Amino acid sequence: MLKVLVASSKGGAGKSTIATNLAAYFSVDGKNTVLVDADRQGSSLRWSEKRATNGHVVLGIPGLRRDWEKHVPPDAQRVIIDSAAGIRASDIADYLDHIDVIIVPVLPSAIDLEATEPFLHEIAELPRIKRGKVPVGIVANRLKPWTNASQMAIEEMKGFPFPVVAELRDTQGYVLANALGKSIFDYHSEVVRAHQDDWAKLLRWLKKHS
Repeated sequence: MLKVLVASSKGGAGKSTIATNLAAYFSVDGKNTVLVDADRQGSSLRWSEKRATNGHVVLGIPGLRRDWEKHVPPDAQRVIIDSAAGIRASDIADYLDHIDVIIVPVLPSAIDLEATEPFLHEIAELPRIKRGKVPVGIVANRLKPWTNASQMAIEEMKGFPFPVVAELRDTQGYVLANALGKSIFDYHSEVVRAHQDDWAKLLRWLKKHS
């Protein structure tokens, strides 16, 4: 069972979008997938409820209580945890005995980069992460690759203490799919496939640690 924590110290970084699309990918791939929603907004839970009528079901579980693990079915193969918004390093520490990897989405803006860097350095000092027991990967999210701002942001992220494991381009496709309880992995048009390809590096990275 692979357990993935999606976490960000900065609100609006696309944490729930990453969590829901990742859960959908594994479900479409035939894996029994659970999505734990530890964010008080509950957007991932609402997404999983909508998805229940669409096929490739993802089981949504509330994650605000510390006993969330007791509600994960024994036959679950993938568990994606959508963490609380604005999570702190001390909160991350509470998860480390129960997860395999951490994904941190970061937007390509000066404000987001400045807000995220101290958080990354703090979690880099947590014992299990420092010893390499729990890998951390950065997802550069909502990129506009043709702009200098996005290109410069990627270069800055490469100086962070963890690797950039995906570069996801900005598209309204994520928003439209989410409203229907779907993901970009539920569609097959040429345009959508190009955005699916953005996830390939992240999926390989996760497979290496599963």
